[in-house]
Amino acid sequence: MNKEQKDISSLILNRRFQQKDTYNSISMPIYGGVAFEFDNAEEMEDAFLGKNGKYTYSRISNPTVEVFEDRVQQISEAKHVLAASSGMAAILDIFMTIAYAGSNIVTSPHLFGNTFSLFNSTLKVFEVETRFCNLLDEQEITRNIDDKTCAIFVEAITNPHLEVADLQLLSFLAHSKNVPLIADSTLVPWPAFNAKKLGVDLEIVSSTKYISGGATSIGGLIMDHQTFDWSNSPRLKELSKTVGEQAFTIKLRNEISRNTGTYMSPYVAFLQSLGLETLSLRFKKASENCLSLAKFLQTIPQIKEVNCIGLPDNPSYKMGNKQFGEYSGAMLTFNLKDRPTCFSFLNRLQVIRRATNLFDNKSLIIHPLSTIYSTLNDKCKKMIEVPNEMLRLSVGLENIEDLKEDILQALNNEKKNRTRLLSL
Repeated sequence: MNKEQKDISSLILNRRFQQKDTYNSISMPIYGGVAFEFDNAEEMEDAFLGKNGKYTYSRISNPTVEVFEDRVQQISEAKHVLAASSGMAAILDIFMTIAYAGSNIVTSPHLFGNTFSLFNSTLKVFEVETRFCNLLDEQEITRNIDDKTCAIFVEAITNPHLEVADLQLLSFLAHSKNVPLIADSTLVPWPAFNAKKLGVDLEIVSSTKYISGGATSIGGLIMDHQTFDWSNSPRLKELSKTVGEQAFTIKLRNEISRNTGTYMSPYVAFLQSLGLETLSLRFKKASENCLSLAKFLQTIPQIKEVNCIGLPDNPSYKMGNKQFGEYSGAMLTFNLKDRPTCFSFLNRLQVIRRATNLFDNKSLIIHPLSTIYSTLNDKCKKMIEVPNEMLRLSVGLENIEDLKEDILQALNNEKKNRTRLLSL
């Protein structure tokens, strides 16, 4: 484990509560109550105006959630963190804060299914345009940015395409046009990634994934690095005159999150605070398993293509290594002959679970086009460019030999079955 990973583990484990717990619990208790009592009306008024730092209502702020946010702030080096009810809620709240009718978002069509649908369908109703382009092509990006662009949005590692864009270049292009860069860094957590150092202004994480520690709970995070001049944003220009670089944070925390009701549950915050404590260890082990399995898959004739950023011959290897270092995550994809072969293979697996989600402690596999993207029309399916013969594998913490044996038996059974059918 490298020095940065050790430091992250220490930051989490050594971080003390900002307010001492009444009973000196070393794990923050779950404050599951909704309301908080006040001594008098004046104190209540000050609390609702944000003058005394007291809690008012758990949809707005909560002691258990704040401890989780504080820990994330320490390891992400963000200036402000807001915990949301899911990764999708986090993305929605960001664009509810900065987008407006007539504005546009520049992004790639190679996005997670619901993110693509949010941009392509949901936000369109509110007259927010999404300009899908190749974020690996500098000229195409530049052509799509104009004075109505409210953000460039990128997945640090795309799901499931596993593309890695040059974040420093994207930051330069965005900032040269007075546009913020927003990155979803779900596929590569903080032991390997520092968004601020690469020029990201706002960072999103689905904490359901690596952080929750075995798929215990649904959650999302918004990190504001407070590096963007919000006087350039039509939505936040006036507010920035009085609060400066905190304009996004204040708008998000004091209005958008309250009104959308997307704040994280204290029960989720408790579970995910525990998950943070083992994040570095789990990430390292899962990443090692993933790379080992990818190398193994490349030796199997029935597998047509293996996509894993850690493989030296992968198109994203060089940029991934530059931005994320030795460990590039625990997800890979591979292609079989066709969709029926994929389904037959899935049905024969005995150790790897047929399930959606990423970075559970267990290995999970899915056929993306028939599941995550199943509700998209043919035009959108063509845009996202996910092959029908692709399988997505989130590699867990099992013994690597068990995973190899499971894949081999599923492939060999499929081969035997096809031979038997042809002989009939």
